[in-house]
Amino acid sequence: MPSGLVALLDDVAAITKLAAASLDDVAAATGKAGSKAMGVIVDDAAVTPRYVAGFTAERELPIIGKIALGSLRNKLLILLPAALLLSAFAPWLVTPLLMLGGAYLCFEGTEKVVEAIFGGHATEEAPVTGDATVLEAQKVSGAIRTDLILSAEIMAIALAEVSGSPIVTQAIVLALVSVAITLGVYGVVALIVKMDDIGLLLAQRDNAAARAIGRGLVTGMPLLMRGLSIIGTAAMIWVGGGILVHGLETFGVNGPAHISHALSAAAKTLPGIGSAAGWAAGAAFAAVVGLIVGGAIVLGHAAVMKLRGKHA
Repeated sequence: MPSGLVALLDDVAAITKLAAASLDDVAAATGKAGSKAMGVIVDDAAVTPRYVAGFTAERELPIIGKIALGSLRNKLLILLPAALLLSAFAPWLVTPLLMLGGAYLCFEGTEKVVEAIFGGHATEEAPVTGDATVLEAQKVSGAIRTDLILSAEIMAIALAEVSGSPIVTQAIVLALVSVAITLGVYGVVALIVKMDDIGLLLAQRDNAAARAIGRGLVTGMPLLMRGLSIIGTAAMIWVGGGILVHGLETFGVNGPAHISHALSAAAKTLPGIGSAAGWAAGAAFAAVVGLIVGGAIVLGHAAVMKLRGKHA
C-alpha cells in the first residue's frame, strides 16, 4: 500500500509538471501569436471609433459593446471552429491562406498611403439623422462585418504559430487570443471614444492641474487618432510583407528571406543598438516588400474598377 501510494503521488507530480509545462507552452504561444497580429490589432483599434461618430455620448459605449460582442462571436463561433477544421484536415492550406491575408494587409495599408498622398475616400463624418435605432443597427452590423475580415487574419496568424501543436493546445491558444484581443481592442476603443468627455470633465474642475490635464486630453485626441492611424497603417504593411516573405521561404523561394536575414545581421553589428537595429532592418525590408505587393494590387484593383466603369 505505501509503495502504491508513493507511485500514485509520483504519477500526480508528473501529471502536474506536464500540465504546468503545457500551460507555459500555451502562454508562450498565445503571447507570440498576439504579437504577430499586432498590426491588425492596432488598425482595428484605429478604425473602430469612426462607427460611433455622430451618435450621442450616451450611445457610444453601448454601440462599442455590441460591436465587441459581435467580434467575439465572429472569433469563437465562426473562425475558431473553421481554423481547427483547417488545421485537422487541410493543414497545407494554412500558409497559402496566411499569405492571402498578408497580401490583403499590404493592399489595405498601401491603399491608405496612396489616399493620404493623392487624396481618396476620406470623408467628414456627418451627424446622425433619421431613425437613430435603425442607423445604429446598420453601423453595428457594418462594423461586425469589417471585424470578421480583420479577425480572420488575426486567427490565421495565431493558427500559423501553433499549427504544430496538439489540437487541444491550438483550441486553447486561439480561444485565449480571441478573448484577449477582443477585450484589449474594444477596451482601448472605449477609452479613446470617451477620452474627450473625460477631458471636458477634468477641464471643469477647480484644480489647476486637473484643468490642464483635461485641456491636454481634449486637444490631444485628434493627434492620438492620427498617430494610431499612421502606426496601424505602417504595421499592416510590414506585417503583411513579413508574412509574404516567410510564406515564400516555406515554398522554397528563399531570395527575399535571405536578403532580410542579411540586412538584419548587418544591422545587429551596430554597437549599442544592435538588437533594435536588426529588428528595424528586417521590418523595413518587409515593409518594402509590402509596399511593392500592395502597390501592384492597388494598381490592379484600380484598373479593374475602371474597366467596370466605376471610379477607382
